[in-house]
Amino acid sequence: SLAMKTSTAVPNTVPNAVVNRVFDGEASTMTAWREHLRLTQAEVAERMGITQSAYAQMEAAKRPRKATLQKVAHALGLELDQLAW
Repeated sequence: SLAMKTSTAVPNTVPNAVVNRVFDGEASTMTAWREHLRLTQAEVAERMGITQSAYAQMEAAKRPRKATLQKVAHALGLELDQLAW
């Protein structure tokens, strides 16, 4: 079970495909969600009103700020807790 893999609770509203990519170390939650939603970095950046390169920096951040996570969650149509776990 996931509870045994990590001390961080994953909301029930996160698809297994996203959870597995994050726990396998393949992607950040931002990257895993964006790819799950079949969006490019440029598409998410456009929704946020920023450049693709600025979004790429956000996605690459090891510990994104809560304000960043909130903006990205909104652009992806998610709640913050679906992205920040």
